[in-house]
Amino acid sequence: MWLKPEEILLKNAFKLWVTEKDNDYFVLQRRRGYGEGGGGLTGLLVGTLDTVLDSTSKVAPYRILHHTPDSQVYWSIACGVTREEIVQHWEWLQQNIMRTLSVFDSSEDITSFVQGKIRGLIAEEGKSSMVLEEDPEKFREAHLRFEKWFELPSEEKLVTYYSCSYWRGKVPCQGWLYLSTNFLCFYSYLLGSEVKLVISWDEIWRLEKTSNVILTESIHVLAHGEDHYFSMLLHLNETFVIMEQLADYSIKRLFDKEAFQREPALSDPLQITKRGLEAHAKSEQFRTFFRLPKEENLLEVHESFLWVPFSHFNTLGKICLSENYLCFASQDGSQCHVIIPMREVVNVEKPDSGSRALTVCVRGKRALRFSEVRDFQRLANTLRSRCGISASPQHSASSEVIRGECQSLINHFEDNPEDVTLMVGQKDSSKAVSTEALMTVFHPQDVENLDPKMLKEKMKEQSWNIHFSEYGRGTSMFFTRKTRDLIVRGVPEALRGELWMLFSGAVNDMATHPGYYTELVEQSLGTSTLATDEIERDLHRSLPEHPAFQSDTGISALRRVLTAYAYRNPKIGYCQAMNILTSVLLLYAKEEEAFWLLVAVCERMLPDYFNRRIIGALVDQAVFEDLIRENLPQLVEHMTDLSFFSSVSLSWFLTLFISVLPIESAVNVVDCFFYDGIKAILQLGLAVLDYNMEALISCHDDAEAVTILNKFFDSVTNKDSPLPPTVQQASVGNNVKASHFNVDISELIREAYEKYGNIRSEEVESSRKRNKLHVIQTLEDTTKQNVIRVVSQEVKFSASQLDELYNLFKRQHFLSCYWTMKSPALLHHDPSLAYLEQYQLGFQQFSVLFSLLEPWAFCTSKSTLSLWIFRLIDENQDGLVNFKEFCCALDTLYSGSFTNKLKFLFKLHLPPAFTGSPLHLKEQRIQHFIPVTEDSSHLSRLTAFDLPEDGVIRKSPERGRGKVDLQAYLKQWQNEILKKEETIKDLPRINQTQFIQFSKTLYNIFHGNPEEESLYRAVAHVTSLLLRMEEVGRRLQEPSSPPESTKPANTTAAAAAAAEEASTEEASTTPETADTSGSHNSQDAAPDLSELEWSFSFEQVLASLLNEPALVSFFERPVDVHAKLGQAKVAQLKLKANK
Repeated sequence: MWLKPEEILLKNAFKLWVTEKDNDYFVLQRRRGYGEGGGGLTGLLVGTLDTVLDSTSKVAPYRILHHTPDSQVYWSIACGVTREEIVQHWEWLQQNIMRTLSVFDSSEDITSFVQGKIRGLIAEEGKSSMVLEEDPEKFREAHLRFEKWFELPSEEKLVTYYSCSYWRGKVPCQGWLYLSTNFLCFYSYLLGSEVKLVISWDEIWRLEKTSNVILTESIHVLAHGEDHYFSMLLHLNETFVIMEQLADYSIKRLFDKEAFQREPALSDPLQITKRGLEAHAKSEQFRTFFRLPKEENLLEVHESFLWVPFSHFNTLGKICLSENYLCFASQDGSQCHVIIPMREVVNVEKPDSGSRALTVCVRGKRALRFSEVRDFQRLANTLRSRCGISASPQHSASSEVIRGECQSLINHFEDNPEDVTLMVGQKDSSKAVSTEALMTVFHPQDVENLDPKMLKEKMKEQSWNIHFSEYGRGTSMFFTRKTRDLIVRGVPEALRGELWMLFSGAVNDMATHPGYYTELVEQSLGTSTLATDEIERDLHRSLPEHPAFQSDTGISALRRVLTAYAYRNPKIGYCQAMNILTSVLLLYAKEEEAFWLLVAVCERMLPDYFNRRIIGALVDQAVFEDLIRENLPQLVEHMTDLSFFSSVSLSWFLTLFISVLPIESAVNVVDCFFYDGIKAILQLGLAVLDYNMEALISCHDDAEAVTILNKFFDSVTNKDSPLPPTVQQASVGNNVKASHFNVDISELIREAYEKYGNIRSEEVESSRKRNKLHVIQTLEDTTKQNVIRVVSQEVKFSASQLDELYNLFKRQHFLSCYWTMKSPALLHHDPSLAYLEQYQLGFQQFSVLFSLLEPWAFCTSKSTLSLWIFRLIDENQDGLVNFKEFCCALDTLYSGSFTNKLKFLFKLHLPPAFTGSPLHLKEQRIQHFIPVTEDSSHLSRLTAFDLPEDGVIRKSPERGRGKVDLQAYLKQWQNEILKKEETIKDLPRINQTQFIQFSKTLYNIFHGNPEEESLYRAVAHVTSLLLRMEEVGRRLQEPSSPPESTKPANTTAAAAAAAEEASTEEASTTPETADTSGSHNSQDAAPDLSELEWSFSFEQVLASLLNEPALVSFFERPVDVHAKLGQAKVAQLKLKANK
């Protein structure tokens, strides 16, 4: 590949390069150890040293240098991984450059020409960023190495791979970095030392680009408390972006349960590609910048000029086309951008092919002219087809009329730009439940009132009307720097709702979903859910002193909007702070508009803010801390722990400063937020801290700092607000104003933009991605600590052992999710549930994990035994076991007393664990969601459990739409409190079939043990003893037994034989009844008598087994828990791969 020319002072630095070809201007070199005469081990050694010492060559084994005969300076211009690649570059230089160089007189001109040509080649390559996938043959070979080295399951999809160095301490290991859907892997083999690293994306805490004295530039990965550094990458930025995308994809899929249904490229984790990730990232950036619905994907990008009538010139930028929108942004994105919904386009014309231009005519007698579009003809056809515009001959008459109208408009724009007039876009609000904004109802403007504040308000409106006349009004308005300036000065009360709708993109949502809100209101009316209960509780806490929310009109509107949204999005439902935000939206927007504004805020502008864990707000707090470190170093020096600002600023982010500022000032902040997004809130937060810098530095504790900030917010006023005093004071938490100073909100916002307006939205998004990993892992770690704290009170495992067990349990949960989007465990995962319920295992996952951790390594019927254990510990019979249930069972088997272990095994042979007959087993299938067979050979071919239609096993009441059974929670809680310790006398008796299986289990768990023979004899002795005891008891109870007394003895012998031979077939042929009844006994009594004969109590079994020292010592033998956990950790992935 061609490289940006870099100067090299020494031709053969450290003699690590061998010259293969040269001429007067170019040298082709090969690194020692590669190619002919080179050894693989030598190549790795030289390659590692070279990548450390020679930063220009990076890791490629071939390179081309440029030089001139009279100069000792060399320039690296190309490198190659293979000889074929570098020879191809060499031949291109010979054919295209060498002849031209002879015409130059000076060496400087030659070098300048070569450098310019190489940069041009690099630029041409950069234009086609959507390059074809790597050479299929190379990729196939890399995939084979990936499978061989890491032994991951065959379903794991390799996305891409790079050559790099991995640093172990201060020593670099040259090798290969493999990035797959679920794992980051590295492999190196150098001087007999093998380095192998496998990290799953969901375990990463930090992912960032770093640099230090040793490593000029590297990628830092923090996982499991260990730091990993990767450097010497040819495409470090590209590698980092792909890693960031894969980590983000994993987080969204596994933790947020996002299914990517609208993005086919990401909907199947088995088909993830580098190109699909790039397309997803570009679409996400496109939607964020233009505030478009989530359904939109970036389809085409065209470079072009747009004629800007208000500036009288063509501005260079890019046309971005999605399914329903045509967007344009100037080159830097700040000069101007415009969004044109396809529904607004009436015609598309191309005046002439000479200028490669096309003209888009939109409703309202407006036209936009794009010129110098490379593929203008195809773009015009695409726009026509998407807008439903026909270019066929039968429509030529109407086309001529429209063409003439468009042409006249264009001429008018060019000749008389000062006379541009644009039609105001009208919005249809007939479907809204309430057609007026609450501020209009409760504070109508007095037209005749001409006090100074109202006059200033009218001047603001006039400024905006002039802006509309120049830049347009409605959905296809030009957004420019002047628009932001007007926003900073303050939006007029009368225009606030309209502009919020426009800037947030909610106007497009409402236009494309007519009647949707009304239907939601009707459907959600009267529903009773956890969300609606919380909404009712918070209704009267929303701006309680504002007149609008002291009446039923405002309260009813607020209830309808919040309930409709909870019904629309049960994943969020209702979260505190939504009521405060919605209240302000209802003041300035109509009810339906307020609903769509809430949708835009919750689902696009503040992602993940309004859920149980408020992840989005926590992420932005981390971003805020980073900005404080960068912009307010004095504050950082004084307050090294910035977590104080995180706790204080939480309400700033959740309510957009509405909860801390007076309402008349807070709406100005909301204006900026809808235009600039979270960047506006971050800027204002920095300005607030900067304004109070001296006071904060001089304070002695957190309480004093909180007081300072509260006093400051109370002092913020809006001197231009036309609202009456009663409304202005409505939202102030503390009405006692500081009398000695006041701060005007407009001045504060202006200062925020002047000092911190250079913060770029792209930097904020990058910081969000970086901090999201840390925030989620911190929350996951908190969950783990809470679970361990609860479980540790009931088991004997140490804290470190529980930590390892939890990691294994969670990994097993995710292993069922890695290679499918519809895993039951993934669909069931709900972070809002209790800590213990967040991660659970179905039978198949439990069976695999139990096989790794079971204390009896020689068990021959693992699947059957794990099936019974699963049924036993699944107390609520929902087909899932949580971590506490799993640990309690394992603790009994590892550390329980002989009695407890035996009691556990005894219960395994009682319902619901052991079902006995096949008929009973079929009945259990529905109840337990498990296979209908206990034959372990069939378990691998059956699903773990039967699922409802949507694939989710619902253990808890549904949130959002479903009816919540709160009584079920209370009853379950009461039962847990009142649950008493189970005694051995509470256990039911075990019947014949269960006893035979119990005997077989005792034999199976030590089959293959060195002491197998003595243990087997002990079991046989116990079995015979118990059966004889039962025979004696039967005779004592039946003194008048008939002469045919040999039958029970035969039965006893047959049962003992069945148990000793461990044969299910013999057990099934054992007589179930004995004809011991006299002529006076009825036939109906026979089964009862049989049941009496063939049942044993736990006390009998325990007493018999205690007499066998071999059995007692076997069960009391300690288990090496640490070794078991270590083996399971290593084998967990391999076991999955071998399946």
